[in-house]
Amino acid sequence: MLLVTFQHATPYYDDSYAINSENVGPYGDAFVQKVIPALEKKFRAIGKPYSRVLTGGSTGGWESLAQMVWYPDFYGGTWTFFPDQIDFHYYELVNLYKPKNAYYIEHEWTKVAIPASRQTDGMPRFRMDQENLKEEVEGTRYRSGGQWAVWNAVFAPVAEDGYPKPIWDPWTGVIDPEVAQWAIEHYDITYYLKKNWETVGPKLVGKINIFCGRMDNWWIEQAVYLFEKFLASTKNPHYPGRFEYGVVGGHGWDPWYEKGDIGGMYREMAEHIRRNAPPGENTSLWDY
Repeated sequence: MLLVTFQHATPYYDDSYAINSENVGPYGDAFVQKVIPALEKKFRAIGKPYSRVLTGGSTGGWESLAQMVWYPDFYGGTWTFFPDQIDFHYYELVNLYKPKNAYYIEHEWTKVAIPASRQTDGMPRFRMDQENLKEEVEGTRYRSGGQWAVWNAVFAPVAEDGYPKPIWDPWTGVIDPEVAQWAIEHYDITYYLKKNWETVGPKLVGKINIFCGRMDNWWIEQAVYLFEKFLASTKNPHYPGRFEYGVVGGHGWDPWYEKGDIGGMYREMAEHIRRNAPPGENTSLWDY
């Protein structure tokens, strides 16, 4: 097997999110049309969809699933770990489908600050307003190099000043409903598959493996639960995917590392590739 890690830093982050973005650039197309074919040619890879599998965690988790979903004819499967928000009902803990404020939940008699991170015992670490204001001080117009900055850059359209249009006001947290809806329609993976399951779904059967801790430090598991619920409801084809959870796993939980079987995922990937090889492929040549 060829194991490849990509370096694709951008002006907004040390990673492009491997998808086409109005602000960041056409990285999704670049990977499947240019970079990967060039690597396969140089290193004499098989170069067929069944032989290409993806993996990644956190940012890489989102990328591995997004590449699989938007380019289903190009890849043979993904092993996705604790991915960034794949359903924008849980943009961490912010609900972009009911756009009000990203920093506080308003009640009749009070407002409660939305947390941004927690320990695996549930203890809060810091709040949404604290993390976002820190990034705004470090760099306006989403140039801090921080997590919220790159999400806004990747998922939002371009504003009149040429920078990313704010999904919410970085100082007050007030969400712009039009920008939020634009982000949902372009990058919410669950939303995209609900709209396109009839054509995309058949190409994803047997290809989605997702792993996540139930006490993720950034509540990643909440969006994963919604994605799992959607796949369980699919028809024509029905494909529930594969989901595994660590009971008290935080951000970074990995079932193979938990068992002390560091190479287990790669062996599973190799067997998946072998099992899905087309008729006539001499897989015995792969054994040394």
